[in-house]
Amino acid sequence: MAGQPLEQVVGWAEFCGLRIAVTPGVFVPRRRTEFLAARAIALAQPGDVLVDLCCGAGAIGAALASAVEGAEVHAADVDPAAVACARGNVPGHVYTGDLYAALPDRLRGQVAVLVANVPYVPSSEIALLPAEARSHEPLTALDGGPDGLAVMRRVAAGAPHWLAPGGHLLTETSERQAPAAAAAFAALGLAPEVATSPELGVTVIVGRTLRPDPITSRTGW
Repeated sequence: MAGQPLEQVVGWAEFCGLRIAVTPGVFVPRRRTEFLAARAIALAQPGDVLVDLCCGAGAIGAALASAVEGAEVHAADVDPAAVACARGNVPGHVYTGDLYAALPDRLRGQVAVLVANVPYVPSSEIALLPAEARSHEPLTALDGGPDGLAVMRRVAAGAPHWLAPGGHLLTETSERQAPAAAAAFAALGLAPEVATSPELGVTVIVGRTLRPDPITSRTGW
């Protein structure tokens, strides 16, 4: 009755068949984001290094750990409350910090799949969100800047330094923003692919780093 998200009231949300603990003030995992998690799981191999950036409660990280055998899962968020929640959900390493600044340097060039469920609501449209989101979820998890793509561009710019050759970056966006998001990926050296789920009403951008050419990368060429 007070407008608090039901998931925060009961203390959990269902995500990819898992029960994800959700505490008051933490971004609630959306069912539509299961499409993002499923795309990431399909790209991962057993034993891969996987990262859930902007992890919130850690729903994607938990799904990756559950579905990918032997995966080394890392998650990070700028919000300490989200990190505290994620540490109870993700069977891996969870860090506090701003995007890549939170990750240990040893992961540079080692990440096979990097998932970032970034905020992508344009600042001018925050007021149009349901009251339960505006009042009970952190603004940092909702506000994507003037065009909604500010955080996504920062994630894409840093991804080539952290992804392994042939690694993938995946992020959720809107159908309206997809062309600009894909163009930003391409400009930063990530081959983009746009995937949509009409059923869930969600769009995902998948960016892949290029593998070194086995001939031109030889010493002396």
